[in-house]
Amino acid sequence: MGKVALVFPGQGAQSVGMGKDIYDTVAEARQVFELADRSLGFSLTSMIFEGPDSELKKTFNTQPALLATSIAYLEALRGKGIQADFVAGHSLGEYSALVASGVLSLEEAVSIVRARGQYMEEAVPEGQGAMAAVLGADRESLTSLCASITETGHVVELANINCPGQIVISGSQEGVAAACERVKEAGGKKAILLEVSGPFHSSMMKEAAEQLEVRLSSVQFNDTTIPLVANVTAQQVRSGSDIRDLLVKQVFSPVLWEDSINYLIQQGVDTFIEIGPGKVLTGLIKKIDKTVTVININNLESIE
Repeated sequence: MGKVALVFPGQGAQSVGMGKDIYDTVAEARQVFELADRSLGFSLTSMIFEGPDSELKKTFNTQPALLATSIAYLEALRGKGIQADFVAGHSLGEYSALVASGVLSLEEAVSIVRARGQYMEEAVPEGQGAMAAVLGADRESLTSLCASITETGHVVELANINCPGQIVISGSQEGVAAACERVKEAGGKKAILLEVSGPFHSSMMKEAAEQLEVRLSSVQFNDTTIPLVANVTAQQVRSGSDIRDLLVKQVFSPVLWEDSINYLIQQGVDTFIEIGPGKVLTGLIKKIDKTVTVININNLESIE
């Protein structure tokens, strides 16, 4: 038997009404939403189920909403006796992975990502940062293109290395625009601007990382019960204090998703279970390796 990894999606996977089916039918899932509401002191659940979309899209709402929904699906799945060998999550999804492996309690994680969203939102004034998905470019060429643009005073950096032929760049509006215009120099086919409120996973997020570091300093981080493969290193990590340091770096460092999946495959993982709304990671994993099995847990039927 090959090994199993649980993977959790990040921002962009959210939609109004997500998780309602399991809230209505699975008591353990309902408890997750109720715990999240209590931890935050307002009804996150009614925002998730009723919207409006414009509120759910705000980073400081999206982050706890996705975390709670992913963990609710996980709790519904736990009743089926699934055993996992590794966990990983894409950006924000790393926090869901940490709850899954016992590093953080759900209440603590929900409150942290709510704050993380606020720090990220406030670090760069609206309209000054941008992100874009670059298709078809290779990593080295894109890195040197971004470096040459950054040297002119307009920051642009690699933010998410998602899968072969899909890299997200992040930085100042001018920097990202320049990289998008010159994407062919890096062998890229095209660049698509993303609907985000800031330049996530770039050095422009250093201030948010400093605030997060202070917030995390008072939090109890347990060692993992299931090894985590971290975004920042694409290696497994088990120590709670190492994970705390990596979460601070994660805010301004690239998400090494392609490397993380390749690492998991090298460790013998042949089945990936994506837990949470949407199917973003399933698509990326299939582009990294067609031979692995990917299962989506994003509704009641899929759990059955």
